[in-house]
Amino acid sequence: MYHYTDGGLRNVWLVNGYEHVQTPYGDGVRIQDLSGLIRALGQALIRQPKRLTGAEFRYLRQAMLMSQAVLGKALGRSDQAVAGWEKHGKVPKFADQLLRVLYAAHADGNEKVKHIIHAMNDVERTLHFIMRETETGWKAEASPEAPQSMESVEKALT
Repeated sequence: MYHYTDGGLRNVWLVNGYEHVQTPYGDGVRIQDLSGLIRALGQALIRQPKRLTGAEFRYLRQAMLMSQAVLGKALGRSDQAVAGWEKHGKVPKFADQLLRVLYAAHADGNEKVKHIIHAMNDVERTLHFIMRETETGWKAEASPEAPQSMESVEKALT
């Protein structure tokens, strides 16, 4: 068996689905279906009856590609609060439950939840909106960069 400790988890062992490999840096392990393993671990974590540990909380947050700052804002707390929960393992009940619900919806392919999480992750980036009036009303097109001139705006819209 292989003791799987990636992501800070210490209580996971793999019976199969992996192989030992030699790398230029020494011995290594290759997981055959890593994304499937991550999903299965996430599902096991959200279904366990006990409260999430800090490492388990971090694992689920990272599996959704959420930063501490983004999750903190979603929970009405600071990124430092989230960091403290993950480090010290004292995750409040409300945060534990909300993260489980978010992960379950995200992992089940709920596109609305995925879009909300992606939008929350993008909050820290500044977007510039190029607006165009059409026959059906105004339409917005987002761009990470501000247009340099009217010519660049027209190029972006065509």
